[in-house]
Amino acid sequence: MSAHPIKAAFDGGNGAKLAARIDLPTGPVKAFALFAHCFTCSKDIAAARVIASALTKSGIGVMRFDFTGLGHSGGDFASSNFSMNLGDLRRAADYLGEHYEAPSLLIGHSLGGAAVTAAAASMSSVKAVATINAPADVHHITGHFAEILPEIRAEGVAQVQLGQRDFCIQKQFIDDLERHDIKQSVKTLDKALLILHAPTDETVGIENASELFLAARHPKSYVSLDTADHLLSKPRDAAYAASVIAAWAERYLDLPASNEPEAETEDAVCVTETAQGKYQVLIKSGDHAIIGDEPKEVGGLGSGPSPYDLLSAALGACTVMTLRMYADHKKIPLAKASCSVRHEKTHAKQVAEMEEGEMKPDIFTRTLTLEGDMDDTVRQRLYEIADKCPVHKTLHRGATVLTERESP
Repeated sequence: MSAHPIKAAFDGGNGAKLAARIDLPTGPVKAFALFAHCFTCSKDIAAARVIASALTKSGIGVMRFDFTGLGHSGGDFASSNFSMNLGDLRRAADYLGEHYEAPSLLIGHSLGGAAVTAAAASMSSVKAVATINAPADVHHITGHFAEILPEIRAEGVAQVQLGQRDFCIQKQFIDDLERHDIKQSVKTLDKALLILHAPTDETVGIENASELFLAARHPKSYVSLDTADHLLSKPRDAAYAASVIAAWAERYLDLPASNEPEAETEDAVCVTETAQGKYQVLIKSGDHAIIGDEPKEVGGLGSGPSPYDLLSAALGACTVMTLRMYADHKKIPLAKASCSVRHEKTHAKQVAEMEEGEMKPDIFTRTLTLEGDMDDTVRQRLYEIADKCPVHKTLHRGATVLTERESP
């Protein structure tokens, strides 16, 4: 289970503002991974989402971003090239290092796979690299518009259609590809390498995986993606690749064992800091876990509900459940009950002016929506029942809070 995503932005290798997304685990982050998407794709491609989700379940935070001129990133795609992609990757790694922790795992899909193998050598924090349907030669990409190459070389630029979208390709892009030797990068790679490739990939043939594997030094691994297509568009194929990467990565990243405190009793809710951001906490109740945080405007990451949001949620949830229990018991045709809760603090001056017992400093405004074929009398009775929900009573009468010290 991953926390709410964190949106980020940083300056790419050529100065363009690049859009990124960071997915954090619900518990302590054991390591960070950086994901590079395929040529003309974006960080939001289905395979990237599934892989990020799988890794967060293993305690690995994942940052994925849009290369220059693609997705939600700024810059001009026509002016970009493979060298610029490598610059974007390095700046993404720098951003992670400055704000969280430098990446120890690089994952690249298609041309993104070629990019991570080329960039890994300059990233000392990286311990492992995984590629998905990656080419062994970046010049392979020109095969998608081979018939336009003469025009590009002659005119310096041409429009090509890739994935039912039009892109402007400049001669400098072609020239830049010729400067990079991916097999040589793999040959000198001093990181663990995992090559995942679909034998039936019609975009980047399986021979590319063979060439990369033969060029690489140990430790190296190869996993067949069986009947998957190039983009891993079938959810089960993306899920399989994700599970393999997550399991393989644990061996090479030397992930620390979890030291999360266990609740002493089954009915206790356990809250502990995640060490991410200033206020983020992991909240565990039995087999369930969520992230709590404060809004960005008060110094938090905004990655989860605030304490008062959670308190409001408890009131809303208890109200709806109480109404459902009552309606079912009395056979009332309540089709659906909804409740929104707004919390606010009363100003100190207003509190001072209040008559004793008239109103309290914390105000929870509850708005009920009751759907179903019911007359006004029945609806009024349900509104009265809402006031009898246990959490409502607890808030209304107050509670005793005891603090115990943990035994050394």
